[in-house]
Amino acid sequence: MTRPTLEHLVFIVIFSLGSMVSLADTLHHLDYAQVEKVVTRQSMQTQWCFDVQVRHRDEGWSHYADAWQVLDSEGKLLAERVLYHPHVEEQPFTRSLCNIDIPEQVDQVHVRAKCKLHGFGEPYLVHLKRS
Repeated sequence: MTRPTLEHLVFIVIFSLGSMVSLADTLHHLDYAQVEKVVTRQSMQTQWCFDVQVRHRDEGWSHYADAWQVLDSEGKLLAERVLYHPHVEEQPFTRSLCNIDIPEQVDQVHVRAKCKLHGFGEPYLVHLKRS
């Protein structure tokens, strides 16, 4: 059996460190609840239903995704869906909210999820397709 060269060992160390950093970034990223997907349906002229898929590293009652919100482009809160319990074994999960009033002139909104411990994750841009 041949011994690995110094270059080979350096590559293995750098690759391993890169993988660990990537894993650490991913786990840190999931400290904040993240919106992964949003499906919208217009139910009336200004009324909408939102199905929001959220991913978070829920750990129990003290650390879980506890809400998601819909905001207009100025940051005005249009709706909030409270999540009343952890979803430790159900990731990602989807929850819906209907009868969200969105003015006719609004053609895009932001949806963001919230973690009970760390606060809000990154906003997810949604372009509304009106009927």
